[in-house]
Amino acid sequence: MKKIISTALAAVAALSLAGCSKKDGGDTVKVGILHSLSGTMAISETSVRDAEMLAINEINAAGGVLGKKIVAVQEDGASEPQIFAEKARKLIQNDKVATIFGCWTSASRKAVKPVVEDTGALLWYPVQYEGMEMSPNIMYMGAAPNQQAVPAVDFCVEKFGKKIFLVGSDYVFPRTANKIIKAQLSYLGGTCAGEEYTPMGHTDYATIVSKIAAAKPDCVINTLNGDSNVAFFKQLTDAGLTAAKCPVMSFSIAEEEVGGVGIANLKGHYVAWNYYQTTATEKNKKFVADYKAAYGAKRVTDDPIEAGYIGVYLWAKAAEKAGSFDVEKIKKAAKGMTFDAPEGTVTLDGDNQHIYKPVRIGKINGEGLIDEVWATSGAVKPDPYLSTYSWAKGL
Repeated sequence: MKKIISTALAAVAALSLAGCSKKDGGDTVKVGILHSLSGTMAISETSVRDAEMLAINEINAAGGVLGKKIVAVQEDGASEPQIFAEKARKLIQNDKVATIFGCWTSASRKAVKPVVEDTGALLWYPVQYEGMEMSPNIMYMGAAPNQQAVPAVDFCVEKFGKKIFLVGSDYVFPRTANKIIKAQLSYLGGTCAGEEYTPMGHTDYATIVSKIAAAKPDCVINTLNGDSNVAFFKQLTDAGLTAAKCPVMSFSIAEEEVGGVGIANLKGHYVAWNYYQTTATEKNKKFVADYKAAYGAKRVTDDPIEAGYIGVYLWAKAAEKAGSFDVEKIKKAAKGMTFDAPEGTVTLDGDNQHIYKPVRIGKINGEGLIDEVWATSGAVKPDPYLSTYSWAKGL
């Protein structure tokens, strides 16, 4: 009788556990999507969210990850670093997500950084940034400074001249990037013709445009983020400082922003990224077609969009290799991992958790797309601390 009762209880327990497993999402795995869907950065971040969802839907259609379908829990960082931190903690502690894909500005990333470090979580960050950082709890899918800013300055000095004016939003990325640029300019024998910063969402650039006109720089390097670019470029154009007279090299304007800023105000200006919608790879042809099929023929792809897409696939690939969603196991499995991305084959550097990326300088055309005018011969090893540059010592 005791044996029968014991067997019956064991059967009930097994059924209960099975029921709990299904209730708790035993056939699914939750991930966090954390971007600004409102506020000044929504112009840029909404489309990155769309790319991450495209990757999730593709992976699910192919069978999911470790036999589980991915369920995305979306949160709006609202263009405020503090809200990003709060939402990240909510995703990790309340929603129990396996990982987070998100952020854009370095201010939002730095707000989320202590949260993922304290909780042992993992953030996949999709945007180029200022470097000088290497968190064990962040995977950096965008360019390190040697994969964007440094080659862009070399290009500007060689093509336009050594007198450069710096304009940026007043937060960590522009200020740190410009510190790097000034050190590089000094090494190259160049000069900084001016350096101006404005708050996020700023719209009155009359004074700064006047200073640019008076300084007569060979070019402007622009690190403004979000919809401030709309006002800046319109007022620059209205003042007669066209691309032919005053070329601007931007680090945070891609195809998605071109439409918002206005093609007429951006045509002929330059940008530095690692990927464009026009990038000529077979993988990219399919990526662009799939993105447009999902979101509309008029939608465009761009660098952060593609980097967000890469992050989801690398996470899924690492989870499959690790046989687990455990953060430490995924990090270990991801070391040296390659992915056939739309920009070309990328490799995750196991030492610093950045990826090898090609560098591409582009010129904005009259259709709102970007034509590649210069590129490296292959993927460039990430150097977030610029340790291989003698002029960067002490930054």
